[in-house]
Amino acid sequence: MNVEKIMQNLEQKHPGESEYLQAVREVLESVEEVYNQHPEFEKAKIIERIVEPDRIFTFRVTWVDDQGEVQTNLGYRVQFNSAIGPYKGGLRFHKAVTPSMLKFLGFEQTFKNALTTLPMGGGKGGSDFDPVGKSDAEIMRFCQAFMLELRHNIGPDQDIPAGDVGVGGREIGFLNGMYQKLSRQYHTGVLTGKGETWGGSILRPEATGYGALYFTEHLLHKAGKDIKGLTIALSGFGNVAWGAAKKAKELGAKVIAISGPDGVCHIPEGITDEMIDYMLDMRASNRNKVEDMATKFPGKAQFTAGKKAWSIPCDIALPCAFQNELSEDDAKELKANGCWCCCEVSNMGCQPGAIHFFQKNGVLFAPGKAVNAGGVATSGLEMTQNAAHLNWSGKEVDDKLHWIMENIHEQCVKFGTQADGTIDYVKGANIAGFMKVATAMLEQGII
Repeated sequence: MNVEKIMQNLEQKHPGESEYLQAVREVLESVEEVYNQHPEFEKAKIIERIVEPDRIFTFRVTWVDDQGEVQTNLGYRVQFNSAIGPYKGGLRFHKAVTPSMLKFLGFEQTFKNALTTLPMGGGKGGSDFDPVGKSDAEIMRFCQAFMLELRHNIGPDQDIPAGDVGVGGREIGFLNGMYQKLSRQYHTGVLTGKGETWGGSILRPEATGYGALYFTEHLLHKAGKDIKGLTIALSGFGNVAWGAAKKAKELGAKVIAISGPDGVCHIPEGITDEMIDYMLDMRASNRNKVEDMATKFPGKAQFTAGKKAWSIPCDIALPCAFQNELSEDDAKELKANGCWCCCEVSNMGCQPGAIHFFQKNGVLFAPGKAVNAGGVATSGLEMTQNAAHLNWSGKEVDDKLHWIMENIHEQCVKFGTQADGTIDYVKGANIAGFMKVATAMLEQGII
């Protein structure tokens, strides 16, 4: 395999799709050496096949706003790879959604799902619909219009979407209700992230954040550190950041900063349970303003407009919001302010320059496909419960999530340990996920 040659071909075929090309390059650079040790992969052209999605659906979504005006958005579903199981991956509603973004997310999802040990292929979808400022009624009408088209290409053994940025429990509820109305099929397993009263799993809303902290804890233990008493800065205030803040506090760490598109809230004494609960209200308000935390808790949270969470001195940085949110300059600022660990909780949350800086300057770093896999892992556990028509207790789900995240960490260590004894978690995660998917593709023939 020649990475540069493959990337040149991809850039010619998919010009301008920067996020997708970035994600592919990172994986190929990590797996090149291992791949070239397997001539059977080269003969079957595994790389050329694995970097392209199985199929992409694009559709118009027409809905009516509260003023009676007709609105039109674009909807997408990228079914990336089904070598190890049905397509599994979230739906993202955000004004910046493009096919490139969803292809990058579906590509990453393929390897992330492989890391969980569960039989799930990779997929992603969403729309350029912007939920900010929309009423519940508008969001419901949009979700119903979106499902009117999406329903043709999903099913409990075919493609099982979940939530992502802009899609939480409320949206999953509206989507699921419309799916059942249209299909007259009442199997609870076609979407995950459901409410507990209609097929959802206990701990699913918290799972991405919880899993990320379990992985971080294993990484710290491997490095001879303890999370208790450490300070954490995190970005975002949606479900992922909420779960991360909640579990970090439970484990004895101190979350001292959360951020949003408008700026950062510094919480010198550490986030409280009341503040963590309020994060859910902030997300549900559709205002997308972290300043609301400072307004709600004056004197405890200090808001600074236009700044990121990475401007606050901390031990650990947890990007929890969006791809490429942490730049090389942010990485340098974190390091200068004493940060020595960064775990991506968002998908591809760090730009390549930031990752290289961390790795070259002794900052512990782990990628999103390993760190945030607890979300889709628990979605997989939800699918299992739905298929068996039963519900597990919170302890059963949490125990399984603990085991999965420990196993993912072990895979990263196995494939990422270097000759000098250091661990390259990026390389480890990429090789572990790639080898499982590539082997499955090889064994199933040229299809």
